[in-house]
Amino acid sequence: MNTPKTNSLGFAKAPKDTRVVVAMSGGVDSSVVASLLHEEGYEVVGITLQLYDHGEALKKKGACCAGQDIHDAKRVAEKMGFEHYVLNYQSKFQDSVIEDFVDSYLNGETPIPCVRCNQNVKFKDLLATARDLGADCMATGHYIQRVVNADGKAELHRAVDAHKDQSYFLFATTQEQLDFLRFPLGGWSKDVTRQHAERLGLVVAEKPDSMDICFVPNGSYARVVEKFRPGALQSGDIVHIDGRVLGTHNGIINYTIGQRRGIGIGGGHTENNTPLFVVGLRPDKNQVVVGPYEALARDTVHLKDCNWLAEIPSEGLAVEVKLRSTQSAMPATLFGDKVILNEPAFGIAAGQACVCYVDARVIGGGWIKATENAKIALAA
Repeated sequence: MNTPKTNSLGFAKAPKDTRVVVAMSGGVDSSVVASLLHEEGYEVVGITLQLYDHGEALKKKGACCAGQDIHDAKRVAEKMGFEHYVLNYQSKFQDSVIEDFVDSYLNGETPIPCVRCNQNVKFKDLLATARDLGADCMATGHYIQRVVNADGKAELHRAVDAHKDQSYFLFATTQEQLDFLRFPLGGWSKDVTRQHAERLGLVVAEKPDSMDICFVPNGSYARVVEKFRPGALQSGDIVHIDGRVLGTHNGIINYTIGQRRGIGIGGGHTENNTPLFVVGLRPDKNQVVVGPYEALARDTVHLKDCNWLAEIPSEGLAVEVKLRSTQSAMPATLFGDKVILNEPAFGIAAGQACVCYVDARVIGGGWIKATENAKIALAA
């Protein structure tokens, strides 16, 4: 008896006998994934999530899962000839993403709602729906690689295209989820994806990438916070690390750790008028703390709600970490819920993610809870 040949998604059966749910945001990436899998002969079911009020969504362009995006996903499915459904996840999205976003800002953190969306909506609720539909797997248009090692275990690896790599936003993917997920674009550049979109004649072939947070109009975080927490934006003191009150702020959510411009205190507060930076936020006292650049230095990062895709030895593990999505990875030693950097980093903000890598492999990460400069503390 001949053993069935493994198909491109890793199943020992023909593509026509393999059902794939594709999470379609309405952009070019997920549209190409769904279309190519359909072209290859898979039974494709496209699903697009309506994540917030449809009327408001139609007004907002260039954001993931906006009204036009839902329409575009439908058009792609109709052209290619596969099933497509729109699911209303508005309530789930508000509870697990928007409310968390608002509370994080009020707690003096800098949240990443796209990670929470992947963690609590797309890779949790939508993935469960895919299983209910009898899917063998769920595919997305993320630029990240799923690699099966010699032991047959799925690993998460950076995308081949470093400029498009989305591993920072997917650190919370669990092993169980990874076993069910597929990321067909992880080995490609964006140019290759667009070439396929053009070849297939997709309406989204030249559609620009989504850059905004879908529920934040015009990049105004304050408007979102005020909408969900009326009266929460209260003025307070801007204080120097030496205790001096230097001015007044109009709400701590308007400030970010490491910020230099737009603090609103003018000059003349330091010797030689050296610039001041936001070095801390104290929501309990409603204070913005400023100081010199060197006061931003941190060499120890404390984490919470960690997700690990590898064993972390008690003696520590040499890794590279990314502390912001736009920053380069830096060498460090990982001790479970604590990371010690080889060299201090500047401008690390609570609420961001600390994502850990061993070579190209993503071994997981956690949410930044607090930071410190242990070398300074020891010297004191």
